[in-house]
Amino acid sequence: MKSTRYASTILTLVLYLSHAFTVSGFSIRVNNANKLSQRKSFSCLASKYDYDLAVVGGGVVGVQAALAAASAPYSKRVCLVDAPRESGVLMNGDEDLSLGAPTGLFGKALRDTSKRIKVSTLRGMGLREDSIWNEIMSSCVDLASSNAQDISRQLNDAGVDYIEGLSSFADDGGSHSLFVSKSNFAVETISADKILIATGSTPFRQGGVPFDAKRIFDSDSINQLGYLPKSIAITGSGIIAVEYAKIFRNLGADVTMIIRDQIPRNALMKIGLDKDVAATLVADMVRSGIKIERGAQVGLFTMPPDDNNKAPITIELLAKGGGKRPQGLSTQIKAHAYLAAVGRKPNTSKLNLPAVGIELDEYGGIVVDSSLCSTASLGNVYAAGDVVGRPFLASTGTAQGIAAVNAMFQSTSTKQETTYNRECAEDDASCTIDGASQAGACFDPASLASNPFAVPCGIWSTPEAAYFGLSLQQAKESGIDAGEGIALYAECLRGRVFSPNGLLKIVFEKPAGRILGVHICGDDAWYGFELIHYGMELVNGRRTVLDLITRLFAAVTFHEMYRLAAEDGLDPALGRKRRAAAGKALAKRDRRIKAKEN
Repeated sequence: MKSTRYASTILTLVLYLSHAFTVSGFSIRVNNANKLSQRKSFSCLASKYDYDLAVVGGGVVGVQAALAAASAPYSKRVCLVDAPRESGVLMNGDEDLSLGAPTGLFGKALRDTSKRIKVSTLRGMGLREDSIWNEIMSSCVDLASSNAQDISRQLNDAGVDYIEGLSSFADDGGSHSLFVSKSNFAVETISADKILIATGSTPFRQGGVPFDAKRIFDSDSINQLGYLPKSIAITGSGIIAVEYAKIFRNLGADVTMIIRDQIPRNALMKIGLDKDVAATLVADMVRSGIKIERGAQVGLFTMPPDDNNKAPITIELLAKGGGKRPQGLSTQIKAHAYLAAVGRKPNTSKLNLPAVGIELDEYGGIVVDSSLCSTASLGNVYAAGDVVGRPFLASTGTAQGIAAVNAMFQSTSTKQETTYNRECAEDDASCTIDGASQAGACFDPASLASNPFAVPCGIWSTPEAAYFGLSLQQAKESGIDAGEGIALYAECLRGRVFSPNGLLKIVFEKPAGRILGVHICGDDAWYGFELIHYGMELVNGRRTVLDLITRLFAAVTFHEMYRLAAEDGLDPALGRKRRAAAGKALAKRDRRIKAKEN
C-alpha cells in the first residue's frame, strides 16, 4: 500500500511539473503564477488543454474578462495574450501603458493634463515649447503607468498568465489552439478549451490622406505626437473629434474642425445627443475659439519642404462629396498637425479567423449570437468589445466580456436572473422599444444596436456631456407622447457657486410622467458622467416626475437639478421664468468679474 501511495505521489508531482514547464518552439515558458494559480493547476491535471480560457487582447475588455474567469465563482485557468508592440502607440520603453486601458486612454490623460497645466502660464515663464510638451507628456505617462501597474498587479493576484505576442489561428490547428509569435521570432502554441477574442478596433483611414504619425495622425497614432502643435485641423464631428478639439484648444492650439454636415448640431444628434445638449457643445466650441468648416472634406496635402514641425501643412478643402466649395468659402487651410477622427473598425485582420469557420460582417466585425459566441466550427470561440462592432464603448465592451465568460462557464443551476422582469401594459408605447423595461439585459450587438437603454453614453469634452435613454425626438418618433423638463446648473446653489454653466434635461412620458431619458451637459470633469448614473436608475426603475418632486435631496448638491427639471416639466411657464432669472444673474456676475479683471 505504501509503494502504491508513493507511486501516486510521484506521478502527481511529475504531472504538475510537466504542466509548469512547457517546451514550445525555441523557448521554455515557466509558469510563475502565484499559489492561487498553482492550486488551480492541481485540480485540473487531467485537462487536455493548457488553459480553460485564452483571452486574446489586453485592453479593458480582455483584462476584465480574464479576471472574471480566473476569480470566484469560476476560478478557471486563464491566460491573456496581447501584442502591445504590434502598434507600439502606447509603449513607454518596455512598459505597456495600454494594459487594461480603454482605447481613449491617451485622450483622457491629455484632457486631464490640459486642465491642470496652463500652457499660457508656462510660456509666460519663458519655458521652451519642447519643455512644455515634455511636461505635458510626463504627466500623461504617469497617469497611464499608474493604471497599467495596478492592472498588472490584479492579473498576477488572480493567477492569470500574461503572454506577450501576436496570436492567430493555424490553418489546420483547430479552434482550440493559437499560434503566438514572439518579438524574438519564436513561436509558441497554446491550447484552451474556450477562447475569447477582444482585440478591439483600429481607426478608419480615409483614402488620399498621407498618414505618417509625425504630422498627420489618426485617432490611435495621435498617441505618438511628439510636440505641442501651434495649430491643428481635425476631420470628424463625433465623440473623438469633439474631445480632441477641446483638448488642443485648452492647450493653446488654434483648432479647425472639418465636418461634412452643414449643421454641427445635427452631426452630434446622430450619435444620440439631445438637441439642446448638442447645441450647448457646439456653442461652447465656437465660444472657445474653435473654427468649424461646414460641408467640407479634405483634399490634397502639401507638406513643407523641411522636415520639422515649425512650418505648417497646407490642406485643400473640398465640398462634401468632392469638387469645389461655393464661392466665399475657404478652399485651403494651414495647420501644424492634422487628425482624422472619422470612426473605427474592428481589429480582426491578422487573426486568421476564416481558418476556424468564424464569419465576419461587412465591416470586419465578428458575427456572434446572443451569447457572444462566434460561428467557429467547434463552438468554443467567443468575442466581445469593439471587435464585434458598435457602439465601440469601453463600458459596453466590458459588459460583453463578462457576459461571454458567464455564457462559457455558468451552469444552468447557477445562472442568475439579469433582467428586470417587469410587466408592461399593452398600450405602453415605450415598451415596444427593445429593452425599454429591461435595460442592460442583453449585450450582444443586435440588442445594443436597437436598445437606447443598454448603456449610458457620453463625451469627455469640456464641458462634458452624458445621456441615457430617449431624447424627446426619439420618443416622438417611437410614437410616445412625451414631454421634457430642463434645469440649469445656475438654478441650484452648488451650480451657482462652483459651476454655473450647464443643463440637465429629463424626458418623460405623458400623462403618467414615467421618465424615459436623461441628458446632461456641464462644465466640470465629473458632474455629467457621475450624475447620469442616477438618471439611469430613474429610467430603469420606471420612476416618474412626481417621484422626483417629492424626493428629498441633500442640500448644495447637483442632484437637486433632477427635482428642478421635474418641476419644469410639470409647469413649463414657471420653469422658463426661473431659467431666465438664473441666466440674468449669471450674466451680471460674469460682467462684474470681467470688470474687476480689467
